[in-house]
Amino acid sequence: MLSIALAGKPNAGKSTFYTAATRSEVDVANYPFTTIDANRGITHARTECPCLTREERCGHEHCHDGKRYVPVELLDVAGLVPGAHEGRGLGNQFLDELTNADVIVNVVDAAGATNEEGEPVEVGAHDPIEDIDFIEEEMDLWLAGIVDRNWETVERQSRSPGFDIEEAVTDLMTGFGATEYDVAAVLRGMDYSEDPVQWSTEDREALARGVRERTKPIVVVANKIDVAPAENVQRLLDLDKPVIPATAQGELALRRGVDAGFLDYDPGDEDFQITGEVSDGQRDALGDLHETMREYGGTGVQAALNHAVYDLLDMVTAYPVQDQSKWTDAKGNVLPDAFLLENGSTPVDLAYAVHSDIGDGYLHAVNAKTNREVGEEYELEEGDVVKIVSTAK
Repeated sequence: MLSIALAGKPNAGKSTFYTAATRSEVDVANYPFTTIDANRGITHARTECPCLTREERCGHEHCHDGKRYVPVELLDVAGLVPGAHEGRGLGNQFLDELTNADVIVNVVDAAGATNEEGEPVEVGAHDPIEDIDFIEEEMDLWLAGIVDRNWETVERQSRSPGFDIEEAVTDLMTGFGATEYDVAAVLRGMDYSEDPVQWSTEDREALARGVRERTKPIVVVANKIDVAPAENVQRLLDLDKPVIPATAQGELALRRGVDAGFLDYDPGDEDFQITGEVSDGQRDALGDLHETMREYGGTGVQAALNHAVYDLLDMVTAYPVQDQSKWTDAKGNVLPDAFLLENGSTPVDLAYAVHSDIGDGYLHAVNAKTNREVGEEYELEEGDVVKIVSTAK
């Protein structure tokens, strides 16, 4: 399953974001390192369900009137402080947890109410711009340290006949989630010596930075927009990188309101409706949240998850079925499964995503929307419904 990791300094709102996105309760407190052990939960990317093209909605538990929610893993780990790559705070533990994540969501306190150590200060006392590149720098330096500590092994290997530096570097970086294609792409952009003994510290840092950029893309969440100075939010949004304005606390309040039965809201909606009895205090708070959502187009939590999945990772959603006319599985369930695949994936890739035996026995596939057979090289599009014909049962 695709994995998203929440990163940021303590008190930026990671655990509130996690709780809102997963509806799993975790410790949330106003002091650093509330999160010690990583929290793992399931959240969802939101997309349009193919059932919108049919007369009736599919009725799937993850489809809310055509809003399809596709499961992804969400990881919330301990906050970072300066020097984390050297082990400060819980830095090494935090960074180790990131190795298996596909994409990073950097949660920043847009209110400037926490200093660089994650300690509470007055609103606006800290410049949140300083927190933007913080995660990238710590990750780059941490990975560069790993490369440095293991470079002697690469140098020893270079004395053997048939040594290939690209293969050696690939072996070194696979533990960080890099493929041979990632390593090859990074090396193509570098001017480096074939002799690892000649590599400088700067060369190894460039390798680490390039691999991190390819394997751990980052989206910034400007959190706490409901209490942040407007100029702070605007400066963050004006940066030349993806920044999503958000109120994790607002999203959490909405989801709890839905659970309590007095709100109508689906994650990612731009607004909500009050459907039950609320107190005057709740009505006032919801009114303030309504204004924030109207200004920014929602709470931003779902928008951040979607940006990570569909924009940074460039995923598409595909739906395998057994009955191409009814779009059902063998039990009659309509659109029973949704898979996230890299843009450019083929029906064969989808077959393997369903099960390795299905992939091994792949014969052909049918686009259930057009009722036409598609070739092995056909590139799946967002929302494709596909019947896979395989020798495997």
